[in-house]
Amino acid sequence: MTDAITRYRADWQRSHHDRDAFWLRAATDIHWSAPPQRAIDDRGSTWTWFPDARLNVSFNAVDRHVLAGRGEDPALIFDSAMTRESRTITYRELLESVSRFAGALRAHGVNAGDRVVVYMPMIPEAVVAMLACARIGAVHSVVFGGFAGAELAARIRDAGATTVVTASGGLEPGKVVDYIPILQEALDLSGGDVRTVIVKDRAGFPTALPSSTGAGARWVDWDNAQEDAQPVGVVQVASQHPLYVLYTSGTTGNPKGIVRDSGGYAVALTWSMRNIYGIGPGDVFWAASDVGWVVGHSYIVYGPLLAGATSVMYEGKPVGTPDAGAFWRVIAENKVSVLFTAPTAIRAIHRVDPELDLLEQYDTTSLRALFLAGERLDPETYHWIGEGLQVPVVDHWWQTETGWAIAANPLGFGAVPPKAGSSSMPMVGYDVLILDSKGRPVPTGKEGNIVIRLPLPPGSTNEVWGDRRRFEDAYLSAFPGFYATGDSGYLDSDGYLFVMGRTDDVINVAGHRLSTGALEEVIALHQDVAECAVVGIRDALKGQRAMAFVTLKVGVATPEQQLHTQLVELVRTRIGPVAAFRDVLVLDRLPKTRSGKILRRTMRQIIDGEPFKTPATIEDVTVLDAIIASRSVSIAT
Repeated sequence: MTDAITRYRADWQRSHHDRDAFWLRAATDIHWSAPPQRAIDDRGSTWTWFPDARLNVSFNAVDRHVLAGRGEDPALIFDSAMTRESRTITYRELLESVSRFAGALRAHGVNAGDRVVVYMPMIPEAVVAMLACARIGAVHSVVFGGFAGAELAARIRDAGATTVVTASGGLEPGKVVDYIPILQEALDLSGGDVRTVIVKDRAGFPTALPSSTGAGARWVDWDNAQEDAQPVGVVQVASQHPLYVLYTSGTTGNPKGIVRDSGGYAVALTWSMRNIYGIGPGDVFWAASDVGWVVGHSYIVYGPLLAGATSVMYEGKPVGTPDAGAFWRVIAENKVSVLFTAPTAIRAIHRVDPELDLLEQYDTTSLRALFLAGERLDPETYHWIGEGLQVPVVDHWWQTETGWAIAANPLGFGAVPPKAGSSSMPMVGYDVLILDSKGRPVPTGKEGNIVIRLPLPPGSTNEVWGDRRRFEDAYLSAFPGFYATGDSGYLDSDGYLFVMGRTDDVINVAGHRLSTGALEEVIALHQDVAECAVVGIRDALKGQRAMAFVTLKVGVATPEQQLHTQLVELVRTRIGPVAAFRDVLVLDRLPKTRSGKILRRTMRQIIDGEPFKTPATIEDVTVLDAIIASRSVSIAT
């Protein structure tokens, strides 16, 4: 343990005090067509990693392993609990599919710099599409298949996408989701810039594709496009060339397109796979996430493949497909070395199988560690799963914006002693501080705003797509010289970071960040709603879920149960089922300050049963009585 801490601290120091040497050394672990001579061009609030270098990320993830004689090694294991299908794709097979689909994209007019929206379920073709875009220098923007048409349209429009790659549908326990009508709606709403839609047909879904839409896009069958295409080689791009744009909720309700560069990302992920996760060639890495989220980008697709490892792609749930032993089956059958999932998944298993009886049916001795991220890992769950699996449990913390872990327990160094409730220590390149609201450092152990000194390390974003000012306003303006994470927490005397929660109005539902502002906008569309406020309340399974407090227009006679049903359906249609929205409380008035500010924090504290202090500026203290009384009735669970 002491050696691990010593090695970790030495590397952390070098990454800051001998920055060029440290990161240029890390950069030698990937292939460059023009190797970097400089690590960074740092201009304060803007910076570029490896500014004079060129590479291709798809080549690094696939081609170079084949050229090194590892073409028959498994690259991807697809395990579908929904269809009972399991298949292994070698690096050679993946290269063939990627190069051919890159040719299909090229044949349909996609070139370097063009944006391609990938709206796919968890099937191997999603990985192929992402890598094919990277192969020709196109910029992919993956949208989670659960998003509704309006949300998909907003992302297509903001990215300026000219091509969409999709599938005929996705599978959820007990239901199928037909993507084609959703996509047709999105194309009609997005403004008509999409020229081509390429669709992978899946069994059990309608096979007839539209010849066009109201927006004028041409629909193409994936298999036909692949068959007709010629494989193409890689396009070398500048290190700062965008690899992808990934949208995350903004506090205004408008999605922010987080831009990921190519060179810095490849270097950071390669370093993280070896040093954080302890993964290399021959290992099997499973990130139980979705390619629509940043975890899927970094640790289903790019990270494991850059490391030359085998990545598991799982279509299913931790429970219900068919039972709470699903994860243990996947580990046993595929000899998984490291599992990365969300605390929500582990809590779901805990809820159904508290004694881990199903675990006894499977041989999980291949598992070396369990990594968790997405929301705060409560100590109870940490201890429960650690004792059950008898492997190290690592709570690590990062964001869509950073692309990889800000703080973690680096198993590649041998691991530092863990602390329940902590995401361990800041990783190389991350200089983490805790500041008060005025930007002053707080004492050790005292909670405050978690910030990161600029520049951010390789792999992290420094841009919002199409809006540099929005990046600065969202992340750099609150504390000049620092990136504001939007989270609160503290550092203890050993340098361990404890992340306690969000400091803004973005809530975290099972690891998915959702804007309360966006939810409020949707609820306000209902003809009976006069005013509404949405807060994130505690949920034993998902970490948080949204709860709406609404006031109604005068004279409204809609029964509350009917109103509740309509509001839930409205959010599901406009935002998608990912919002997990089902709690509505009708009030005569919302609690506000005299200046008109809605007291969201106080409302949340009351519902969560936390101590609260009535603000001195409250307009009418009796307004809180109805919220307090609601604690005695059953809130949906």
